Amino acid sequence: MNDDEIYKLLGKRIKYLREKANLTQEKLAEKCGISLDYLGKIEVNINKPGLKTLIKISNALNIHIKSLFDFN
Repeated sequence: MNDDEIYKLLGKRIKYLREKANLTQEKLAEKCGISLDYLGKIEVNINKPGLKTLIKISNALNIHIKSLFDFN
């Protein structure tokens, strides 16, 4: 699996977990301290988040960071 495939799956996973938590993009972005635009672009694989952003997202979703990479 190459980098682009991982980021694509990661974006889909973040969207899935956000929706499962009944959060809008706006609410999750606010909880993470990132912009709505940035979060939206992560979910559609335009932006590639770094570790600090992934930690913020996992904390906002109240999940362990490794759950973001559970692509099964």
